Amino acid sequence: MTQDDMKKAAAIKALDYIKADTIVGVGTGSTVNHFIDALATIKDKIIGAVSSSDGSTERLKSYGIEVFDLNNVDGIDVYVDGADEINPHMHMIKGGGAALTREKIVAAVAKTFVCIADDTKQVPMLGRFPLPVEVIPMARSYVARELVKLGGDPAYRQGVITDNGNVIIDVHNLEILDPKALENSINAIAGVVTNGLFANRPADVLIIGTADGAKIVK
Repeated sequence: MTQDDMKKAAAIKALDYIKADTIVGVGTGSTVNHFIDALATIKDKIIGAVSSSDGSTERLKSYGIEVFDLNNVDGIDVYVDGADEINPHMHMIKGGGAALTREKIVAAVAKTFVCIADDTKQVPMLGRFPLPVEVIPMARSYVARELVKLGGDPAYRQGVITDNGNVIIDVHNLEILDPKALENSINAIAGVVTNGLFANRPADVLIIGTADGAKIVK
């Protein structure tokens, strides 16, 4: 089974958490693309979706799934999204696809956050994957200097503009012993929109795609 097959297995299993007549929160990324493909098979059972990126919105609409503005939705039962890394406490690093801000907003609204990933994303400690930070463009250099003070090696992600019109700084070589504390510290830097640590709002359910199929971790 290839890595893509494992992603697909996890994505399909996530359909078990989708209730009829609800609006589904949909994340961003290669694993989520498989979920959107699977969601299309039950599109007549759901009301529609709230999307965390322009790319996911386009894919949802291509299947005829209605996409709602989050401001017009009272709540979301389930949010399904991937992760770049996830630890045993369900804390994650996200943002490899530069959609971290909208992902974090939709996750905050959802009652249940279902993370779908292949087994390469499970780690004992976060930080091997560079931590994305979304930044207001004029603050890029200042934020980078502040991130150095926190022990990281910041790198500007060249040529990437987020759906919100901002830039991404990827922070390398962080040893993330306390994900919640670091999430809060980075978010307190002036000019930071948010960072890719999902520790204050971790996943509730993890579906891991393995060579033996999808496995559920709670």
